[in-house]
Amino acid sequence: MEKNKTGKYLKYAIGEIILVVIGILIALSINNWNQQRISHNKEQILLSELYQEFVDNKVQFDIVINVHQKSLDHCDSLIARFPFVKEPENLNNRQKVWYYIKRLKTNWTFNPSQGIINSLVSTSSFELISNRELRKLVISWNDILIDYQEGEIGSRKFVDDILNPYLNDHFKFSQGNADPRLDASVLASTKFENIVYNRKEHLLNILGRENDMESSKIRTAINRIIELSNPENQ
Repeated sequence: MEKNKTGKYLKYAIGEIILVVIGILIALSINNWNQQRISHNKEQILLSELYQEFVDNKVQFDIVINVHQKSLDHCDSLIARFPFVKEPENLNNRQKVWYYIKRLKTNWTFNPSQGIINSLVSTSSFELISNRELRKLVISWNDILIDYQEGEIGSRKFVDDILNPYLNDHFKFSQGNADPRLDASVLASTKFENIVYNRKEHLLNILGRENDMESSKIRTAINRIIELSNPENQ
């Protein structure tokens, strides 16, 4: 009888232990599920904010690239008229040349909003992003941006240090039609031609002439971040 009682107590104790273990496992599972749900919700909020930030950045980038492209077109329009051997013979031609010269000074830069992406990197919140490719893009974005902006920085320095001083020394910029005093000898100089060619070279460095250029890399990164963070794709 003592053996039977001992056996019953032992079975009861084992059963209690099993129930406790099962209870602990269920509690852990519920806690893990709750933590995953919280992390998922945080991730969705971050992705939504990241998506909107880069949609806005894409709009700005397209505008800036369009301005650079127009400046390049103006360079080509002047280059097509080289060499200038005399002052443009009529008002219409003079206005065109004057227009292209003034537009050589146009110099925009891409300064994207980075509040969300900087917050992700500085707080290591990018770990909440489950998509590995997107997480990698977030981490590498700043390097991609810096590589692209180097071209714009070089272009701005050329405009500020060389192009603008030269144009301001030789031309009077004012509203309305081209100044009738437009100096044909300046237009015909090799220095003016070289400045225009150099301006074109800077713009080509920004816009890129091959798929491995920085403008292509940054456009690809922007488009991919938008695609991977789009709430509709989650």
